[in-house]
Amino acid sequence: MNIPAQLRYTKDHEWISLEGNVATIGITDYAQRELGDIVFVEVDTIGSALESGAVFGTVEAVKTVSDLFLPVSGTITELNPALSGAPELVNSDPYGEGWMIKMTVNDPAHVEALLDAAGYEALIA
Repeated sequence: MNIPAQLRYTKDHEWISLEGNVATIGITDYAQRELGDIVFVEVDTIGSALESGAVFGTVEAVKTVSDLFLPVSGTITELNPALSGAPELVNSDPYGEGWMIKMTVNDPAHVEALLDAAGYEALIA
C-alpha cells in the first residue's frame, strides 16, 4: 500500500498536499483499491467556498458512487482537467496524475492537524 510521507490524510481517505495556501487533493491508494475501476469523477463546486467535511464532489466506480469530502475549509479553484477523459488516472496514479482538485485553503495550519502517513496507515490497518 502506497502512503506517501509528505502528504496529510483524512479518515474519509482523501489526501492533501499544501504549497503556500494552495492545496491539491485526491483520494488515497487504499480508497481507489476499495472502489475498484473508477469511471467518472464529478465536481460541480468549482469557485465554491466550503467548510471542512463538506461534500465537494463524487467519484463513480463500476459498482458504487462515493462522496468526496473536503479535508479543510477553503475555496475550490480547479478540477483536474485530465480526469474528464481519463478518470482511470485515479486508479493508476492516485497521488500524481490522478489528483482531483486544487483549492485555496483558509487556514494552512488546519492541514497540519490532519493524519500523517503513520496515523493513516494505523487507520486502515
